[in-house]
Amino acid sequence: MKLPNIGAYIEEQLNTIGIATYEQLKECGSKQAWLKIKGIDDSACINRLYALEGAIQGISKPQLSTEIKSELKEFYNAVKG
Repeated sequence: MKLPNIGAYIEEQLNTIGIATYEQLKECGSKQAWLKIKGIDDSACINRLYALEGAIQGISKPQLSTEIKSELKEFYNAVKG
């Protein structure tokens, strides 16, 4: 899977949770994919969430809009406990 922000480590994690294609990642969405990754790797942080969203949008993490980052940060803070 050749996507922005997705290196071998995150790709391996995506494969482990059953996501092997861009279409599957897009259908799952960054939040749900991140939650599944968090279930197998407690070190998954907000940067991984940004990376997944950027991959879905086809852009690097720094290019995510302020609105998207804010929405993802709210989600992250709500679920991290």
